[in-house]
Amino acid sequence: MNQVITEGLQLMPPAFAEGLAQWSREDGRPNQDTYATAANAALVAADADFGTCLEIVKIESTTRLRFTGETPIRAGLYLQIRARIKLISGTAAVARIGAWAGSAANTNIAGVAQFGPSRAVDTFGEVVELSAIVGVGARTGVDMVWGGSAVFGHFGIDILGDNGGVFRIEDIEITDATDIYYRELMDWVDVTDFGAIGDGITDSRAAFAAADQAAQGREILVPAGVYFIGSTLGLDARVRFEGRVVMPDAARLALNQNFDLNGYADAFGDAELGLRKGIQTLLNQSDFEGFDLNARRVILTEPLDVQAAVGTRTTYANRRVLRNGQLTPDNSPAWDDDFVVATAQWSVNDPRKLTNIANVAQIPVGSLVTGAVGVGREVYVRARDIAAGTITLSLPLGVPPQTQSYGFRRFKYLLDFSGFQNLQRFVITDIEFLCADRASAIMLPIDGLVVQVQDCFFTGPKDRGITSPGEACQGLQVERCQFLSKEQAERVEDRVSIAININSNDAKIRDNRVVKFRHFMLAAGTGYLISGNHFFQGDDVPNGVRSAGLIFTGINIRSTVNGNYIDNCSIEWINEHDPAPELSSELSFGAITINDNIFMSIRSAPWFSFLVIRPQGPGHYINALSICDNSFKHIQGAPLERVDAVDSSVAPLDGSRTKNFLMQGNTFHGIVRDTQNPVTLAVTENSPQQVWEADLRDWLPFEGQARVAASALPEGPLRNSANVVQYVTPYATTRHGVGRGSIRLNWPQPVRGTVQLTARCDTP
Repeated sequence: MNQVITEGLQLMPPAFAEGLAQWSREDGRPNQDTYATAANAALVAADADFGTCLEIVKIESTTRLRFTGETPIRAGLYLQIRARIKLISGTAAVARIGAWAGSAANTNIAGVAQFGPSRAVDTFGEVVELSAIVGVGARTGVDMVWGGSAVFGHFGIDILGDNGGVFRIEDIEITDATDIYYRELMDWVDVTDFGAIGDGITDSRAAFAAADQAAQGREILVPAGVYFIGSTLGLDARVRFEGRVVMPDAARLALNQNFDLNGYADAFGDAELGLRKGIQTLLNQSDFEGFDLNARRVILTEPLDVQAAVGTRTTYANRRVLRNGQLTPDNSPAWDDDFVVATAQWSVNDPRKLTNIANVAQIPVGSLVTGAVGVGREVYVRARDIAAGTITLSLPLGVPPQTQSYGFRRFKYLLDFSGFQNLQRFVITDIEFLCADRASAIMLPIDGLVVQVQDCFFTGPKDRGITSPGEACQGLQVERCQFLSKEQAERVEDRVSIAININSNDAKIRDNRVVKFRHFMLAAGTGYLISGNHFFQGDDVPNGVRSAGLIFTGINIRSTVNGNYIDNCSIEWINEHDPAPELSSELSFGAITINDNIFMSIRSAPWFSFLVIRPQGPGHYINALSICDNSFKHIQGAPLERVDAVDSSVAPLDGSRTKNFLMQGNTFHGIVRDTQNPVTLAVTENSPQQVWEADLRDWLPFEGQARVAASALPEGPLRNSANVVQYVTPYATTRHGVGRGSIRLNWPQPVRGTVQLTARCDTP
């Protein structure tokens, strides 16, 4: 590259023969004395070595010769100044290329080198060559580094030493030496050519910005070194890093053509730091939709606090995507749980708050709350008020005592968003969370909307897969993910890990595969669409314990569980987070559809049931429930007694109030009781009876009472004691016998025969 050719720069000064008025005896500045009037200088017409040249008698300790023209200095331009000199007579001296560095303000730039290497001129008639290179950047071989503020220079020579010598000087040459440093076809610009210094201390931001402006479609090269950038910087050109940059935590780097992990890992020399700085820019700049990990594994030395990395905000509502890579923890103590014990007070009047906590400052936001009595599962610390000594909870605890001791355990997450008060439309896709039994995977923000987790792997989480410490799970979408427990070899009852918890409404949990956690999901809100998932939790223990896969802790949840493969686990329905669990002026257990699922059990204990309702207070009943077209199957062991159960260890379910309950079209294999509602069965009396009693407890689900006889149609003739056919019609009375599970058919006279009875445990 030669800017004399490409840009028409005029660098070469005129020959001495064209007049000495253009050659200054000082710095080359206007109004200084020139050699045109100097008594100690003259032109020599025909020197054997130089042709026409300038002869000077040295009469000053430093004799200067400077071209009065302003030779341009530009970023990326390197000038070579050459001169030849010889001693004719008199005293020897030392000579060098000399210069005067000028700024845009026509002032001298202090503190920069303004002369080249010195050479002795001490042999009569010997030609001595002087040379120096000048430029903006601190490159190898540059004798005068002038930095980005230089715009022109005056060039010539200095003769130093004793006076009395006579010297002849050939015409001075100034040429473009840029091609010494650049390839013939240069497709990049070097930040050092614009003044960047790779010492890790000097702020090179302006040099990077200037290189970016000059790139004009070319690549920026950051050569070996450590470059400090003191404030936020955006680069529009593609950047190639051979060195690396360092920045304050609050400063952002926007690599607009390298916006991915490869670019940021190269920029900062570290993949973990590159990920943090990439996410920082992702949530602070509107130019980028997502950040790509380039299918790379990032080893995290500590939980990635996303809000701390972003730094500037605690709320964000634009769609952003983190995609395509793997996150895994190292084996450091940074991943160990924090655990704090504290005594607190609770009141039913404010069930989401704990008060009068002396050591509240020690309790991290996002901690799981545990207690000896009355504490529901998956309750987290949503916020804390240190001054007031209070904690706000993600859910009501349940019904704890007024004062008790609580445990607060803070799991550590690969991606921790809990510093955000509100985050909306954040998408995590194609990421493997390789937790390695050291870390949990994702902690959601405190509040937010429509977070999406898609096509991800959660491999071996130590405690949790996805945790919601607040209500950012509103509209949560978890789709096509694999959750692989680290407890697969453990017995069911020994497992502790949970894949997902949800506190808010409208989640869509679809097409996931979940392997051998304690629980797949605990859901405390309403409006769920749960479909296409395969979650299994069995073990190889004969007659083994089975845990709940899905746990619903609301009572009127308006949700569907359709088309899932529910394998060696149950669906549990419990109001454990209700601070007033008895039925009052509220809806009871209802508004759920459980249709078209596959339920499978292997080696489970006979008392295991796929569907369990656990009221935590009296008065509750079923109101609007559909369980239809499912397949229930059990193999390898004694048959299961039934697929449904009521856990009345705390409170019974009121079967006298069941409404709008449909359970039909299901198939049963290895199940003793084929429960259904309505149920149609043959009632047979072999000897004439006036009152026939049909016990329906083996068919009616959830300990339902026989509340309605929908029809009773004789199958064949009814006969009296004389074996004569009788044309009679019964009337029915309901809720008789043990558990009020029988219906009586009352005939006008004793008859025998068979009747097809259709009965229900519910009313419209």
